Amino acid sequence: MTRTPGETAAPGGTPRAAGEVALVTGGFRGIGRAIAAALARDGAAVAIVDREIDASAERQPSGRLLLKRDVRDFEGAGSAVAEIEERLGPLTIAVLNAGISRDAPSWKLAEEEWREVIDVNLTGAFAYARASARVMRERRRGSIVFISSINGLRGKFGLASYSASKAGLIGLTRTLARELGPRGIRVNAVAPGFIRTDLTGRLERRFLDQALSETALGRLGEPEDVADVVAFLASPRARHITGAVICVDGGQTA
Repeated sequence: MTRTPGETAAPGGTPRAAGEVALVTGGFRGIGRAIAAALARDGAAVAIVDREIDASAERQPSGRLLLKRDVRDFEGAGSAVAEIEERLGPLTIAVLNAGISRDAPSWKLAEEEWREVIDVNLTGAFAYARASARVMRERRRGSIVFISSINGLRGKFGLASYSASKAGLIGLTRTLARELGPRGIRVNAVAPGFIRTDLTGRLERRFLDQALSETALGRLGEPEDVADVVAFLASPRARHITGAVICVDGGQTA
């Protein structure tokens, strides 16, 4: 059966993620916001974890559980998962998307900038993966998806800390896939290329043109391009996929 744009139901009319409970870190804007929307459209109850909840809550669609947390806080990760389970039900999907970047050549990158990026992008993702896995293991069911980057695969000038953190997520994905697979938990990563967001929209035109010239498809990505792949990986349709890293980059790394 061919899926048409906007279709959210499996054959027979049941939403693909009906009965699922998902958390999305960094889910207020950009790619995270699109992921939360895609999971909700598929029928999942969605909790969004973000440290900027107060500034952005009015922009968030209704029906989401909003939790203000700094992903670097391990205790906060545990309390977030506990609150999600209390208010929405057993957690079955965790999408670890929260991330920042501090762009500078390595010889200009300050120590505190390096630590901040690694702590948010890599340590924060691990904190929420660990907290999620603890409850998923008990039920022998779940899907964890890390949002990495093609720059974690290839590197990029001026992105030492960002690229290192995203490469770390790929190693973490493959390790957790092996650790958690026997408990019925799948762990995968999505590596976006250049995606149009509010942040990338503020870049100089030359950077957009460079990214466009690298693609095989001749177009830049949209947040929904990433969100659809995440929704697939989180679903039973991907039941035999774990430890995978899927590039959503229009062929930038082809």
